[in-house]
Amino acid sequence: MLVTFLAVLSGCVPPPEGAEEGGGFDWTLIIFIVLLVAIFYFLIIRPQRRQRKKHEELMQELKRGDKVVTTGGIYGVVESLSDDSVVIKVESGTTIRIARNSIAGQRLEQ
Repeated sequence: MLVTFLAVLSGCVPPPEGAEEGGGFDWTLIIFIVLLVAIFYFLIIRPQRRQRKKHEELMQELKRGDKVVTTGGIYGVVESLSDDSVVIKVESGTTIRIARNSIAGQRLEQ
């Protein structure tokens, strides 16, 4: 939408006197594409990388006794760890084996 608006706006401005019309390479299109790629990178890709790195660090630092929350919203305490799964104990005393990737984060005490 922004690109379309700017393209229409740039077409509304008359060329300066003495300038030739048409036939030349239009640099404004290149500038708009570069601008869009930069915006896409800083608003989408970069934050996702940070979040992924933070989650990987959490998985490396996870240990027995940590209070965690799963992606399904289950609160529990880590009982045991393996390479690809975690056993958590929930409030009722039930233990659940879940995939390690399904841990959303550590629970902070309130």
